[in-house]
Amino acid sequence: MLSYVRGPSFPLLEKTIGQVLDDAVARNPAGVAVISRHQQIRLTYQELQQRVQSTARGLWGLGLRPGDRVGMWASSCVEWIYLQVATARIGAVLVNINPAYRSHELRFVLRKSGMKAIFLHQQDARVNYQNILDEATDQAADDVNNDGGLALVHTVLLGTEQWDSMLKNGVEPDWPRTDVSDVVNVQYTSGTTGSPKGVLLTHRNLVNNAYLGGRILRVTEQDRLCSPVPLYHCFGCVLASLLVLVNSMTLILPAAQFDARATLEAVDSEKATVLYGVPTMFIAQLEHPDFARFDLRSLRTGIMAGAPCPVDVMKRVVHEMHCREIVIGYGQTEASPIITMSDTDDDLETRASTIGRVLPETEVKIVAPGGSEPVPIGERGELCARGYMVMKGYDGEPEATARTVDAEGWLHTGDLATMREDGCFHITGRLKELIIRGGENIYPREVEEFLHQHPKIADAYVVGLPDERLGEAVLAWIKLKANETASEQDIRDFCAGKIAHFKIPQYIRFVESFPMTVTGKVQKFVIREQEIAARGLGTC
Repeated sequence: MLSYVRGPSFPLLEKTIGQVLDDAVARNPAGVAVISRHQQIRLTYQELQQRVQSTARGLWGLGLRPGDRVGMWASSCVEWIYLQVATARIGAVLVNINPAYRSHELRFVLRKSGMKAIFLHQQDARVNYQNILDEATDQAADDVNNDGGLALVHTVLLGTEQWDSMLKNGVEPDWPRTDVSDVVNVQYTSGTTGSPKGVLLTHRNLVNNAYLGGRILRVTEQDRLCSPVPLYHCFGCVLASLLVLVNSMTLILPAAQFDARATLEAVDSEKATVLYGVPTMFIAQLEHPDFARFDLRSLRTGIMAGAPCPVDVMKRVVHEMHCREIVIGYGQTEASPIITMSDTDDDLETRASTIGRVLPETEVKIVAPGGSEPVPIGERGELCARGYMVMKGYDGEPEATARTVDAEGWLHTGDLATMREDGCFHITGRLKELIIRGGENIYPREVEEFLHQHPKIADAYVVGLPDERLGEAVLAWIKLKANETASEQDIRDFCAGKIAHFKIPQYIRFVESFPMTVTGKVQKFVIREQEIAARGLGTC
């Protein structure tokens, strides 16, 4: 038998995001749609629809039209959802921006996406976003390779008079006809060439991934989803906000950023039935000193994704958090995002040790790296997926798109996997050099290219090392220029405020040379093996 499977046939939804909200309102107008606990906001579906319509008018009043890019650079908040649906309503394209981005990354995304408007909070407890934006736009203006500058026209601060003014000056749109195949969202994911790539996703991609995810979880209008995962991430804005809309259920936002205690409080107070998170989030809740004070018996199911889950953690989530039907999800941004999930009926071993089975209307095969034909069951190869969920492409990068999605429509994930006879999959490694730290994807090349900007660094190579809490940690081997000296803290200080905190190397080693092949290629696996042994880290 070969490692190929097609998920069950299932009628997909041919609806836009706007239609999904309209249907939810028709079914459940008085039902609670969103509870944002940190903002003290509770909205019924009818109220949410009104807020979305007002936001859409405000966007139209700014002069934004179909196809225009609109950036959302904020942690989780109700305005995120307003903009997610309102941009879809007017035919604009929402650009997700990671709140951890700093000026170096933000400048790239501003230019690459061509966004005409950006929405952000001025600051939060961690950082002043306005200052970062000012720095990024100033740098772009000074860049001699600017190629005409930024398209940015409007900067709107959420929760201020700027936001209120936009709503007040809204104009009734000439509501455009939107199609399910229209691009509605650009989500940035790190690229192997060192620069983030904008993944182009359509209504059909996103609505159906949310729809099928809900089918696997067996949710109904009575379910209440507590989602501490950030909305800028595909996990949050597809499997949380859109899944809730598709199923007319309730979304609970416990805090702006992940807070273990706030999440436990939200589950207890709001009687959540569904809980999401990456493994580190669940671990933080289980280990919180006040964990025993909260009543979590309302929980039934949820999704754990973003990194491999230790079996012991899964057992504790099932038994101590009462989340007896928790499932594992696997995917990537280019797949909208979920490709496989375990089932709520699967035994604990299957849920803890595999990434489940292929979703409906989805094909998966395991091929030899560089090949196209399925390998025998049990043999390791690259996991490839095909179906409704595959992205439309990388924004403005046809060559990169062609390298990732082949002529037959197969998405090459870069993940190494095996398929069992029962159709479940194991992820065994990565063909690409991707590091997954606490659910955040990091491509070493991106960090390496940034480190090369340091005036004292001659060369640098980055790899991932095992980490019990985060899954992986970032290691940099650095060779300094002749007669230069630097400390580990000097390197981290250089990174701070310029690249996302999760990309800053946790481990740094200064070296005189790198292990090489006879053809002069750096052997990163040797670096990794040496560091694991030297630091007593064990194996992944």
